[in-house]
Amino acid sequence: MKSTVEGKLSSRLEVNNEQLYKLLGESTDLVRKQLKLGEHTELAIFYIDGLIDNQLLHNSILYSLQEGRTSALLEEQDPDKKLEILTNRVLMAGDLTLVQDYAQFVHDLLSGNVMLMVEGTMSALRIGLPGWEDRGVSEPSSQSVVRGPMEGFSENLRTNTALIRRKIKDSQLWLETMQIGRVTQTSVSIMYLSHIANKELVQEVKRRLNSIDTDSILESGYIEEFIQDKVATPFPTIYNSDRPDTIAAGILEGKVAILVDGTPFVLLAPTVFVSFFQSAEDYYQRADISTLLRFIRFLAFFLTLFAPAFYVAITTYHQEMIPTNLVISLAAQRETVPFPTFVEALMMELTYEILREAGVRIPKNVGQAVSIVGTLVIGQAAVAAGFISSAMVIIVSITAISSFVIPEAGMSIAARIIRFFLIALAGFMGLYGILCGVFLVVLHLVSLRSFGVPYMSPLGPFRPADLKDSFFRFPWPFLRTRPQENRTQNLHRQNRSRRGGS
Repeated sequence: MKSTVEGKLSSRLEVNNEQLYKLLGESTDLVRKQLKLGEHTELAIFYIDGLIDNQLLHNSILYSLQEGRTSALLEEQDPDKKLEILTNRVLMAGDLTLVQDYAQFVHDLLSGNVMLMVEGTMSALRIGLPGWEDRGVSEPSSQSVVRGPMEGFSENLRTNTALIRRKIKDSQLWLETMQIGRVTQTSVSIMYLSHIANKELVQEVKRRLNSIDTDSILESGYIEEFIQDKVATPFPTIYNSDRPDTIAAGILEGKVAILVDGTPFVLLAPTVFVSFFQSAEDYYQRADISTLLRFIRFLAFFLTLFAPAFYVAITTYHQEMIPTNLVISLAAQRETVPFPTFVEALMMELTYEILREAGVRIPKNVGQAVSIVGTLVIGQAAVAAGFISSAMVIIVSITAISSFVIPEAGMSIAARIIRFFLIALAGFMGLYGILCGVFLVVLHLVSLRSFGVPYMSPLGPFRPADLKDSFFRFPWPFLRTRPQENRTQNLHRQNRSRRGGS
């Protein structure tokens, strides 16, 4: 990415000092410490306060420089030789690199490095000592499990790469990092297994990342919208997770992980529709239980999509499908409701979405008040006032609870969007409208791709071998191959089953 900072470093410390203060707008967190060692060696250390580890600065740099032998080693040496001696014989830090231009100098300085300059040389020494405060490793907030690892990604890129390496201790796990964002210069890394991942896929991920031209990347959501195959779709075509075990499992299947500095959510590409109904916990418990839970998630997805629309359709256009006793009960409930069922459903769904959004944004200390108000709004008080019917409250409640069963938030949001579309069709055309809506949604789904992989795989194209870990979850001894849609270099992940026990 191009930078507005250009030019080579000067050999004079004062000139570099003035230029840096000018480039950084005399920022008060820029620290400069000038030292004189012996009679002929002047050097300066630059760093941004709060971005480095101060304890390491004192132990690895300042302590080494203040030793008596350092002055003797540097005496009578030319400036470039002094820098070489400092690199190879004095400083204890491991990450040392020479920098020669202002652009790289400023970037490294703002990335949490200490920059050391010696009077008389046009090079600076970058010393990697990042040490800003971070949240640390905590339990994942978006994809909780009952059984399995309880560690989640943090906002620190290096912490996140280390969490993945702890699970995949293979030299073929490669990591490549680039800077994206003209202003933010955000570090974005990709991780993949070089002997498993499809090489064309890796190159395509790099090409799409390198083609991003924007001033800022503050979260992986920015990256997701730039590199996805199709923008005009409510369905997520790139998977994201804050669980290291989920990302590691994806890498082992031949996918590419994209990590962005400053966010705990890591992207995984390519992905397919059924992946959004799988949980990390599925692989930590018995296969029969996991299969049952997957069916329940698909059932919840369909309830989220169709429950309100189906209710609107049959109560408005197809009363003959309802048992007589139930029709009489529904008619009695709706006797005081002034709105048609279609308007009633839209009002309730919108009210629920408003309450849900408020529940997410509101401070915790007033959250209880919102819960009470929400209960009153969509609860018994609204029914008693004659605004809505009891049946509609039940339908909206079932829909809301079902939406929480979907493990990945992106798919849950897609279901909420399409639900309004289906309610509108049901209100105008009844069940015929719902069928038209389903037809359009299915057509849209089969047209989607994720980095060239059909979104509806293994159903379309039909791959029977991949069904064993899609809607179903076969026992581990039977999961001998990786998903074929990833076109991996090595399809087999285990040999034929050699089960222990009798």
